[in-house]
Amino acid sequence: MKTAIVTGAGTGIGRAASLALLAAGYQVVLAGRRAEPLQETASLAGANAGHALALPADVTDPAAVRALFDATVAKFGRLDLLFNNAGMGAPAVPMDELTFEQWKAVVDINLTGVFLCMQQAFRVMKAQTPQGGRIINNGSISATMPRPLSAPYTSTKHGVLGLTKVGSLDGRAHDIAVCQIDIGNAASDMTQRMTTGVLQANGTLMAEPRMDLKHVADAVVHMASLPLEANVQFMTVMATKMPFVGRG
Repeated sequence: MKTAIVTGAGTGIGRAASLALLAAGYQVVLAGRRAEPLQETASLAGANAGHALALPADVTDPAAVRALFDATVAKFGRLDLLFNNAGMGAPAVPMDELTFEQWKAVVDINLTGVFLCMQQAFRVMKAQTPQGGRIINNGSISATMPRPLSAPYTSTKHGVLGLTKVGSLDGRAHDIAVCQIDIGNAASDMTQRMTTGVLQANGTLMAEPRMDLKHVADAVVHMASLPLEANVQFMTVMATKMPFVGRG
């Protein structure tokens, strides 16, 4: 049985992906800052709940991240998959009105957290036998196309794109496949505001379509299911009629 770590597993995309991986036969370590949502995710797994392990961890803390990966190996013996999903946004305000604390909070979770988890996944995957594994980074379509008033989120997601590319190169020698899923308007608490109207590039407000989280979870399972000799380097899964290309 393969083992996965999912960060941000207590809500939204992380929860949906965790449940889908459990249903697909994985042992899943549910990581996140708060224990209660992680336990709730585990309870939603039904008959597969026994293969879920909730481990609270702050992905911005290097020591906590190392402890998360060490605990995973101690429990399950190896790590086959990391879904680097934890992330957050900032208020949609002009760049000059953004506080340093707001900027730093997004950078710490969305970029530094992804790096720290990749770093520990590389350490574990290089040392285990058989060597290797897969890392899926949650890039967001903001990894290539910005929204107005989104400097912290867009910058960090562009940074995740760079980490994915470098990781893909650096992982080749160790059978570590690194890839990225760019998600647009999945129906979660984070995108609820899109149903009432969000700022567009032309300055107007527009309600945007959303898609079921199941489609994202299914895509993650598909990417994870490939043998290490094959890789979905980049996948975009989005609500068909949302603004994306040129944000139009």
